[in-house]
Amino acid sequence: MPTNSELSARRQEAVVRGVGHASQISAARALNAEIWDVEGKRYVDFAGGIAVVNTGHCHPRVMEAVRKQMEHFTHTCFQVVMYEPYIKLCERLNALAPISGPAKSILLTTGAEATENAIKIARAATGRPGVIAFTGGFHGRTVMAMSLTGKVVPYKKNLGPTVPDVWHVPFPVPQHDVTVEDALKYLAFLFKADIDPSRVAAIIVEPVQGEGGFHMAPPELMRALRRVCDEHGIILIADEVQTGFGRTGKMFAMEHYDVSPDMICVAKSLAGGFPLSGVIGRAPIMDAADPGGLGGTYAGNPLSCAAALAVLDVFEEEKLLGRSNAIGQRLKDGIKALQHRNDLLPIAAIRGPGAMVAFDIVKERGTDTPDAAATSRVTKRAFEEGLVLLSCGTNANTIRILVPLTASDEIVDEGLDILAKALVA
Repeated sequence: MPTNSELSARRQEAVVRGVGHASQISAARALNAEIWDVEGKRYVDFAGGIAVVNTGHCHPRVMEAVRKQMEHFTHTCFQVVMYEPYIKLCERLNALAPISGPAKSILLTTGAEATENAIKIARAATGRPGVIAFTGGFHGRTVMAMSLTGKVVPYKKNLGPTVPDVWHVPFPVPQHDVTVEDALKYLAFLFKADIDPSRVAAIIVEPVQGEGGFHMAPPELMRALRRVCDEHGIILIADEVQTGFGRTGKMFAMEHYDVSPDMICVAKSLAGGFPLSGVIGRAPIMDAADPGGLGGTYAGNPLSCAAALAVLDVFEEEKLLGRSNAIGQRLKDGIKALQHRNDLLPIAAIRGPGAMVAFDIVKERGTDTPDAAATSRVTKRAFEEGLVLLSCGTNANTIRILVPLTASDEIVDEGLDILAKALVA
């Protein structure tokens, strides 16, 4: 078997530079919350494939469901010959999603497809072109999705013009000195200076920003957005690609709020590592597009649908929502203990609902001054010590933890011990 360095060299020759890497290791196998590289070294996984394997790597129920589906067929294209797993999954998602009234769903393949199709449906339902998103938000890398994304580097730099009629409002974050009042004031300015609300089809928001730094939208922001949307006939879209399926301690992060969105975008942990995404929404809105206007050759792949149905079963049987909250509390307690150690780098703003946990690395204790360079060193050291760890945030100084919800307490504690080594000043 080739070594990590050999595969890295081959990657440099064969794969485009624009695909970045958090490390130089190559996986040989993975199970639950552990990964082994091609040289046999074991890692505790605090990344979960960027929130994709909430049910752990290769969960036996998921793998068995996929094997059974493979014995029947792997592809027909749902638009050509439909199949029950697609329909059954939509039925279950419609019943689970915090959507007011009857719901319908469409299944796709990637998170970016989900956000793009949500915008298409919203435009069809309203007959309007405009879309409002938030700074720091991440909605994907396709042209429409990168237009929605509220961060230039690296998602928009040198990649050509973005889609018109997309506008951004500051996302409220205490560390960035942006309040809910500031965000709503800017939204009002936007309606006066750039686009009349009667031309806005949708407002899209992450209940907890992922790439933007694991900042949770304040409840008063969600209530205000719901009021604005109701007043002007605008569709409210919750992008739950990263927050969905138990990561925040509830099946959907929008369940933390006392208002409902009109549509929810899902992907990542929906299918336990198999590519699948979707949009769930109020039935009258979801039916706005004409037949043929939505879909995709691989959209709602039968193997992925089978995996997703097994994932939903695992959540029920293993009580993973409760486990998400327990893991999150264990992580936050452990990180708070590290925060008081003088031999470690300064830590600030420990946060996150459920097991969607993050903290910032700052230059001095008691401040919010970001230290991106130190954060980069921490993630590198973590890999060297045997921990898969990711950073994020608009200032590149946030450490985020997305350990599988099936991880044992012993694995979580082992990961925290390695994290402490990586944080040594």
